[in-house]
Amino acid sequence: MSSEANPSLPKRLVSIDVYRGFVMFLMMGELFRFCAVAINLRSAGQPSRFWDTLCHHQEHVEWVGCVLHDLIQPSFSFLVGVALPFSIASRMARGQSRVGMGFHALWRAAVLVLLGVALRSTGASQTNWTLEDTLSQIGLGYPFLFALGMMSRRVQWGALAFLLVGYWAAFAVYTPGQGFDFSAVGVSAEWLGEHGHTGFAEHWQKNANLAWAADREILNWFPRAKEWAYNGGGYSTLSFIPTLGTMLLGVLAGDVLRNSPSHLRRMTWLLIAGAAGLASGWLLGKLGICPIVKRIWTPSWVLFSGGWCFLLMAAFCALIEMLHLSRALFPLQVIGMNSIAAYCIAHLFDGFIAKNLKTHLGQQAFQILGAAYEPFLHGAATFTVLWLILLWMYRQRLFLRV
Repeated sequence: MSSEANPSLPKRLVSIDVYRGFVMFLMMGELFRFCAVAINLRSAGQPSRFWDTLCHHQEHVEWVGCVLHDLIQPSFSFLVGVALPFSIASRMARGQSRVGMGFHALWRAAVLVLLGVALRSTGASQTNWTLEDTLSQIGLGYPFLFALGMMSRRVQWGALAFLLVGYWAAFAVYTPGQGFDFSAVGVSAEWLGEHGHTGFAEHWQKNANLAWAADREILNWFPRAKEWAYNGGGYSTLSFIPTLGTMLLGVLAGDVLRNSPSHLRRMTWLLIAGAAGLASGWLLGKLGICPIVKRIWTPSWVLFSGGWCFLLMAAFCALIEMLHLSRALFPLQVIGMNSIAAYCIAHLFDGFIAKNLKTHLGQQAFQILGAAYEPFLHGAATFTVLWLILLWMYRQRLFLRV
């Protein structure tokens, strides 16, 4: 039943779908392989600042900092929160009880966690029980998010402050002990010299922090071929706690989007919140109080990336609700309305499609601009096939929901 058929149902905001589609486009856009083109051009003695810049923003920063690619996961998490007030209002308008909605939230959380584990285990000899991927992180925090979504904004702001301050304090009091062997956890002396922390910020050192210590216990509860010692990228299970903070920022934004009477008020709130988030996160990192690290989702990262999320949400609201460019951004809407399907097919089918494109079109089919650009053209063709699958699903009204 649509909101037009039942006026009591909240109206769906296309801007949310388009922002979600943009996020998934960035994730699926890894197929374009900008870095491979940049490397090919440098090897051929034709370095390109254009391709180098695209490459820079298609890889996660090593530890401290942020590029466009680092905003994929926080944006996806943020949008889960944005959608929650609309979802709760829609379910209540349909007469669903709070108990029923609570059980659905638990079910959704379990499915997201297990789906994340299943996708990470593709091609492995046994289940890869790690919980740092996007879906698992959202799933771990979702029951708490739903509970907070049913409460007042004052409680939500208080919970956000408690999460961020408490998580910061827990890291601040933990130390791995003197004489800690970083080489045993995959951190070389060269890496420490280039990316490591000094002073108080050492509490957030890669694979020598509270979250790493927790994973040494948690992840070894599960069956595995050998004892879990560290994550090569420094990612951790406990990041779901501050990720809940990112989702809470989304809930607060979603409440404003659903209840504000005018576009101007929405935009003003989002812009102010965005500026405040960027400034506060940057300042905490600059003062050495809490470094901005996406891989372990530090509280300063919650604020800094949350600031970008508010600004991006404002930008898409302006493009859709104010400038009425929904038709031009329809390709993103196709992806955004089926984000779980997009996430799954990008992880499961990209290799199959890429291989078969060369099988049927020829091994040299994507060298029409030269060998240096083959990775990009091959990836773009693969992406196009994936998007056409999503377009077919959109037209058939086939939407994968959890």
